[in-house]
Amino acid sequence: MKKIPTSLGLAAAVLATLVVTASCKKGAVAPPDETQSSTKGQSVMDVTKAPFGSLPDGTAVEIYTLTNDKGLKARIMTYGATLVSLEVPDRNGNPGDITLGYDSLDGYLKVNPYFGSTVGRVCNRIGKARFTLPGVEYKLGANDGLNSLHGGIKGFDKVLWTAEPVKETGAAGVRFSYLSPDGEEGYPGNLRASVTYLLTNDNELKLSYEAETDSPTPVNLTNHSYYNLAGHGEILGHELKLYADKFTPTDATLIPTGEIRDVKGLPEDFMTMTPMGARIAQVPGGYDLNYALTSGGGALAPAAEVYEPTTGRVMEILTTEPGIQFYTGNFLDGTITGKGGKVYPKHGGFCLETQHFPDSPNHPNFPSTILEPGKKYSSLTVHRFSVR
Repeated sequence: MKKIPTSLGLAAAVLATLVVTASCKKGAVAPPDETQSSTKGQSVMDVTKAPFGSLPDGTAVEIYTLTNDKGLKARIMTYGATLVSLEVPDRNGNPGDITLGYDSLDGYLKVNPYFGSTVGRVCNRIGKARFTLPGVEYKLGANDGLNSLHGGIKGFDKVLWTAEPVKETGAAGVRFSYLSPDGEEGYPGNLRASVTYLLTNDNELKLSYEAETDSPTPVNLTNHSYYNLAGHGEILGHELKLYADKFTPTDATLIPTGEIRDVKGLPEDFMTMTPMGARIAQVPGGYDLNYALTSGGGALAPAAEVYEPTTGRVMEILTTEPGIQFYTGNFLDGTITGKGGKVYPKHGGFCLETQHFPDSPNHPNFPSTILEPGKKYSSLTVHRFSVR
């Protein structure tokens, strides 16, 4: 594995003071107070802001572009704190967008299977759209049959986040903040949440999450990007390694049964590099499973590695979370036309969502997702890019 050619702490108030250092990069199109550069000319790390359409009520949506001096570029909009695109060079130094999505805001407002979204208050599924905290049952918005999926009918993917550029040595980023009021989608407590996207000159995209609450509530935040390291087409030839020796089987509605099963000898085993499509025919409907990481969560540790042979692109994922959801785009069916007029076929993208286990509030044997007042939710996931 080699590096890509050179040709190429976080809790925030919902309303924050914008502090930005003017960019020194030649040709930057944003005004000086909307662009930042690393210090002393050591590297060119930029953040620029631009309009990205309006919501139906006329509220403006903005998009932020993060760039490093090795050819990586990430674009994130304030609607849903959504990763709109991520350009990564291939083994020949040619950049390409490796995420699925839309060219404009309009697509995200219409048919959007969570392309690039920040999802919450609880990502993944909660069975029968309900859970119980001591003495009280909470009923959630059911948007996946009888179940609640990715926060409910109007989850964090469908709200406007407040954005604030952030600066670190050798890195450029944006912190997005949102206040989820008590009772939103049935969840208790006022929850202040933030997610920071940070692009480094080590070719890493870091996603840091924080949250605080004034009443006990489940919290499980993740990013729902669909990746295709070749840019387009089926992803079944991508090779995958998961640092997970167990997974959580599900029922017919994709709710965990409560069992934590060993992957050894099963088509769910990705402990060694294996093409995503090698055994997919043995998994009814395709992969859409939570894997229990061998690290157990808590400290930053390897979770996954993906290699795409035709481009040479490699994506490594490290996380502090105990689980990761592997999804092979089973519900893509060729009816969605995305960026550049490309039609997204079945298995046209894959997701690797770092997380606590699905339906955790209803399974005492799963790692807890309950956040208590006075405690801070904190989670870090790192995507590291290279070629070979």
